[in-house]
Amino acid sequence: MAAKLYVGGLSFSTTSGSLQEYFSQCGTVESATVITDRMSGQSRGFGFVEMSTEAEAQAAIKQLHDQPFEGRKLIVNMAKSPGSGGARSSGGPRAGGFGDPRKAPRW
Repeated sequence: MAAKLYVGGLSFSTTSGSLQEYFSQCGTVESATVITDRMSGQSRGFGFVEMSTEAEAQAAIKQLHDQPFEGRKLIVNMAKSPGSGGARSSGGPRAGGFGDPRKAPRW
């Protein structure tokens, strides 16, 4: 089963092709995508690489994390699935949402 990696610290000149080529030293790369700004088309400095197996993804993390690529040190981690937490709010009453008023805290 494929495993997706987050790759941060990319140079603004990095392309999806060069990213795929670099990660291929660790195994079969299913896809490589550099995230770009919608307006300018310039790289946003991060991307995603999908390796064909979990073992290859772990090898890529071990081998390439904190290593120089195109003049910058890479950050390589397992990608988090959408909605898996992070800085997003749960939408509770203190989050500024329109929660159920019956569940609001009583001051």
